[in-house]
Amino acid sequence: MAKRLKKGLDQIFGDIDDVINDISGKNDQTELPLEEIRPNPYQPRKTFDDDKINELAASIKEHGVFQPIIVRKSLSGYELIAGERRLRASKIAQKDTIPAIVVDFDDSQMMEISLLENIQREDLSPLEEAEAYDQLLHKLNYTQEELSKRIGKSRPYITNMLRLLKLPLGIKELVNSKKLSYGHARTLLALDDEDRMLELAKKTVKEDLSVRELEKIISNTKNKPSVKEKKIDKSLENVRQIIENKFGTKVDINAHKIVISYKDVKDLNRILEIMDCLEKE
Repeated sequence: MAKRLKKGLDQIFGDIDDVINDISGKNDQTELPLEEIRPNPYQPRKTFDDDKINELAASIKEHGVFQPIIVRKSLSGYELIAGERRLRASKIAQKDTIPAIVVDFDDSQMMEISLLENIQREDLSPLEEAEAYDQLLHKLNYTQEELSKRIGKSRPYITNMLRLLKLPLGIKELVNSKKLSYGHARTLLALDDEDRMLELAKKTVKEDLSVRELEKIISNTKNKPSVKEKKIDKSLENVRQIIENKFGTKVDINAHKIVISYKDVKDLNRILEIMDCLEKE
């Protein structure tokens, strides 16, 4: 039968080993059929190292599983809470059962322990960590301050991690593939232009730029038009000159807007008259 923790999760939250040891101390370990265990729906980790999983599978095949996984009872079978890699490796090792401890966790506890296990054991990529924080904030209605206290991270740290979710998809893929570091990604967020972000992200990967080198490039070019913008301006130069000649005033033009300058009300009326926008008397 599923049992609750000796201490509330609130009291011991902050160290995954304390949580695991407290659960293991109940001595309610059992063997469960692998086919009855479903993956954790709140698992923050999206990618796993196949080589490491295979190494673990070889060890399990020879020596068995040393540390039991943690599950909770569901309407049909069990849901995994902690021990995703052991579960995957056991399947590769063609085991029929796996040692497990059944606990009575609600969704909130399940989400938190999954996140804590991955963060403290350095299993999450920066984006996976950011997505996990976002999930906790929105699904459990935590404030950033509350989340900070729950997981033992500073509020500024959480804020900066969440900003990674604003990155363009192309840059997220580079971060997930470890071609760009968290430091690189955070530096790119200083730019507002997504095209420029991706342009510099690719340059960083191609030239193996350090975070400091990337910061210097962004600092020196932040206010300069991108190559794309320059091409657009050049292609529209003739159009700008035609409009300037027609209205006899300065005109700025790019791919998204036309700005026609005027000196005073009299000059504005002159331009409106050329545009045939004045009401007929």
